[in-house]
Amino acid sequence: MNASSSPARRRSTSAWSSATGGPYNVANVHSVGDRLIGVDVGGTKVSVAVLEDGVLSEPVLRPTMLSDSEALVEQLAEAIEDAGPADAVGIGVPSVIDFETGSARSSVNIPLQGVPLRQLLTDRVGIPAFVDNDATVAALAEAHDDDLNLIAASLVMITVGTGVGGGIVIDGRIYRGVTGAAPELGHIIVGADLTDGAPARAARQPHHASLEYLAAGRALDRLGEARGLGDGTAVVAAAGAGDPDARECMRILGERLGVGIANVVNIFDPELVVIGGGVSVAGELLLDPAKESAARFILPGVGTQTRIELARYGPQAGVRGAALLAGQELEREGLPLRAETTKES
Repeated sequence: MNASSSPARRRSTSAWSSATGGPYNVANVHSVGDRLIGVDVGGTKVSVAVLEDGVLSEPVLRPTMLSDSEALVEQLAEAIEDAGPADAVGIGVPSVIDFETGSARSSVNIPLQGVPLRQLLTDRVGIPAFVDNDATVAALAEAHDDDLNLIAASLVMITVGTGVGGGIVIDGRIYRGVTGAAPELGHIIVGADLTDGAPARAARQPHHASLEYLAAGRALDRLGEARGLGDGTAVVAAAGAGDPDARECMRILGERLGVGIANVVNIFDPELVVIGGGVSVAGELLLDPAKESAARFILPGVGTQTRIELARYGPQAGVRGAALLAGQELEREGLPLRAETTKES
């Protein structure tokens, strides 16, 4: 396994389109004259940016309207309209999404459960709208460089924040599974005692044996509070200052994360595993123990070309990936550009 965390990148030499069955390169899609809006919906803020000719604008932030679904949909529609005319809009939301309908099967932190978001926004703003999970679109962003060239045809992203999320890219395209709900990487079981068979079903999620319960920001909170260090933010700061107890917390969290990384490497053998989310600001304090732990559990011969690195785009990954999603889906559905539609009319 190549565990390099260098910012240097191997650029994919392939420029196959999706029609050939090979890796998909966003840079080949609507490369001239397109204007794509990306929207990243979080539990506290909505971020909106425009991707035009490969350049992402500075995101505009708004507090998320959480009072009810109507208020949130109205806020999103207004934010998209404020961004100006565009060919399509992609929206990333922290929910389990039925991609074809753009509806949320499950939505815990924002009021979108059962809301046909794709249809509502398409009808309201008058351009094609595409909705997907926020971590999934962030993974799409990380699979491409600043010039929209595909740099990792196969990638797994694990986001470590309040919870643990993730996204998978295969052949340059988002992998969603048969129902569109994949992947829920935070719910990989990494710490179950199976001596007497499977543990009981959890009364609520996440299960205590899951990656999310053991390696998310809330887990770091618990580790820090048990040692009198405060919450996870305080632990990261103290670890950076050299506090030995805080560094021990980061080691434990990182090694737990590494078990999850080993699982995805053993399954997918990807070119790249990237770690993002709020806890990733700890940098090498999280990444080093994660790599060391992963190496213990990856089967010899697997992952020999896999790189494990920190995500590059930080808070902008969501809006960037959402805009890239819109570009991919325009191409897949054969929809015309705004400029082309105007000419025809």
